Amino acid sequence: MNIPGKLEELGQPELAQFVTDVVRRTALHYGIWFNEVVHQLGLEEAIRAEEEVAKVFFPVITKRLGGTLGVDAKTGLSGLIAGLPREKLIGLADAMSANWLAGDGIWFQAVEGKHGMNAAKRANDTCWTRFSPVEAHMIKSILKLAENPGLEGLQKALAFRLYARINVQAADLTGEGLVFKMLNCRVQEARKRKGLEDYPCKSAGLVEYESFARTIDPRIKTECIACPPDKHPAEWYCGWRFYIVHN
Repeated sequence: MNIPGKLEELGQPELAQFVTDVVRRTALHYGIWFNEVVHQLGLEEAIRAEEEVAKVFFPVITKRLGGTLGVDAKTGLSGLIAGLPREKLIGLADAMSANWLAGDGIWFQAVEGKHGMNAAKRANDTCWTRFSPVEAHMIKSILKLAENPGLEGLQKALAFRLYARINVQAADLTGEGLVFKMLNCRVQEARKRKGLEDYPCKSAGLVEYESFARTIDPRIKTECIACPPDKHPAEWYCGWRFYIVHN
């Protein structure tokens, strides 16, 4: 077997696969750095450091890639795609959100298939302890929310989660606080079509929603109304109440 000795000797399919793997390696290395800073210095410092890194890193890589591909990318990744029609940008956001969920599910299945449901759920729940605050911080930044924007700020932020582009949700301010319900869940609907019971996502949800709300405004408390394996109405899969205790 004639094994290539350098990149230039790869065939076209193998070369394309190598480029794809470079993207994977870069994403993995970025995530490993984040995870290790969490381990060494804590989640809050990791979020701060990632924001600082992103401001420098993404303009660097887009400028370099733009030069390689012959595209003007002086203003970074957002500048590179800003000229696309609005419907294309929204379509990209939706496609990437769906890809995010697909990757999450594939990771879960990979762990579950080898180590069982409990191991996969433990990994999934731990991922949410880190991802949810990161997502909240990014949304808070792009919306330029105040430091403590209250329930109104949380209502706005919930509409910009990746899940909001995939599922159907409702968030209503009431006399009891902000009531959030997931009306249609892609994961649960897929299980329903297969004749399976609801995925018991409450353990992840307790971490996910509480940490998201707390990152938006540390004063906000989170209460689960119902979430699988809890029984719930046919109209929604999970429900959460957010409130602020006023002294």
